[in-house]
Amino acid sequence: MALNQSRQRCAQETGRLTRWLDERMSIAQVAQSLRRSAVPDHWSLFFGQIAVASFVICSLSGIFVMFFYEPSTAPVTYEGSYAGLRGIEMSRALESTVHLSFEVRGGLLMRQLHHWSASVMIAAVMMHLLRIFFTGAFRKPRELTWLLWFGILLVAMSAGLAGHILPDDSLSGTSLLVMDGLLKGIPIIGTWLSSMVFQGRFPTGVIDTFYPLHTIILPAIIVVFMIAIGLLNLRYRSAHFRGPGRTESNIVGRPFTVTLVKSFGLFCIVFGVLFVMAAVAQVNPVWTYGSADPSVASAGGAALWYLAFLDGAQRLVPPGWEFVLFDHSWTPAIVVPLAVGGLFFLTAMIYPFIERWITGDDAEHQRLVRPRTTPTRTGIGVAGMVFYGVLWIAAGSDVMAFYFSLSNENLILILQIFLILGPVLGFTLTKRICLSLQFKDRDIAMNGFETGRILCSPDGEFTEVHRSADAYQLWTLTDYEYYEPFIPRPDERGRIGLKDRLRARLSRWFFEDRVVPPRVSEVADPPADISASTKQDEQE
Repeated sequence: MALNQSRQRCAQETGRLTRWLDERMSIAQVAQSLRRSAVPDHWSLFFGQIAVASFVICSLSGIFVMFFYEPSTAPVTYEGSYAGLRGIEMSRALESTVHLSFEVRGGLLMRQLHHWSASVMIAAVMMHLLRIFFTGAFRKPRELTWLLWFGILLVAMSAGLAGHILPDDSLSGTSLLVMDGLLKGIPIIGTWLSSMVFQGRFPTGVIDTFYPLHTIILPAIIVVFMIAIGLLNLRYRSAHFRGPGRTESNIVGRPFTVTLVKSFGLFCIVFGVLFVMAAVAQVNPVWTYGSADPSVASAGGAALWYLAFLDGAQRLVPPGWEFVLFDHSWTPAIVVPLAVGGLFFLTAMIYPFIERWITGDDAEHQRLVRPRTTPTRTGIGVAGMVFYGVLWIAAGSDVMAFYFSLSNENLILILQIFLILGPVLGFTLTKRICLSLQFKDRDIAMNGFETGRILCSPDGEFTEVHRSADAYQLWTLTDYEYYEPFIPRPDERGRIGLKDRLRARLSRWFFEDRVVPPRVSEVADPPADISASTKQDEQE
């Protein structure tokens, strides 16, 4: 009897707590809202989901590896099953890594799964950022989402670098030499930074610094950023591409429950692909490099692929960039490449705010744009890709010169020239291509598609038969945003400030070349369904 009364009181208290939480958090309303909400369905949205799935797989495999890895630089003599290293002195970190690879069931598979999932995650985040940029998904109200994805990219790169150092093999030892030189090359604070990273014990102290960063701090930051992105997506929803019935005030897509099931299916596919990659593609064979030795530089060693642009920037610096001042040697050859790389990423991060200031666009956007409709923005994006790509290619200049029997000096000179001219050429060509595509879209909207049929009239005139675009195609071709260049206004004294003049010039440059698509009223015989649904747009 007492037990039943206790159960009833427990049920009453639980119900009271549930009602209290429901009143304040609206859990039922949130769940109901999620079930009824629509999520845009487009293949380009998969990049973000692939990044999240890869991070989950990377975290799970990393937890497995963490049980066997020992972050210690204490010297030991290897007596394991790998004959090539038997009897060689190495650190406890490398010994535990080799032990995991050869003597733990599934250890090598999990190590390689951890490595490949990290690389795929970084690649997916890069592709997702490019998708956001070229479709204009960074505009208000999603500027914070853009910054958070960039934060995930930078933190993931840092975590990858920390994980690359932890095995304490010869290849990671070479990376430590480069890192120590870069840190000490920074004026004034370089020595202090190197002492802080290596804890005054080069090179062994770096593991004590990087192990907690790689296993706890940096992954926790990524989790926080992803949760913040998820909350922002629940608040604003993902933007959708233009089409019939899609406006700035609604979201057209599949139900949230369907999207959730598809996301789980995509997670299973990503896991399967990564599992196959880890099983058949060898990566980071630390046992072939041997123990770390500061006096040995690994032949053929290269930077991590996602950090190669920093190595390439160092290689493209012209010789002779050193001077002595105040009895100290100053090395811009180290500082300038780091500053250029940092400025490149900083500019990319704040680009949404720069474009918003230039265009004066303060409206909220729920619809994405086709890259061809914004030729200047698309050209800027391609120019940035070319700039990054040249730095990335330069990191392997010695390998390319060796395999193709080229002069490394001449190859560096070509890359130096292309680093300056390449972005300009990429911007110009991309802008011309976008304008050509706009001309093509206008011609299709006005005249329809070519059918290849030629008709001859009784009086001998030849005409080509065109097929009119359907309602969906015509909507895509005529639904676009109107923008006008910024016109500065004089102040009370009749003067135009320098800031307004600069903004006006940048605005004209941003909008100077554009083929305005036709309105629906200009199209001959438009479909009835699109004509009726665009009257409000025509009035605006």
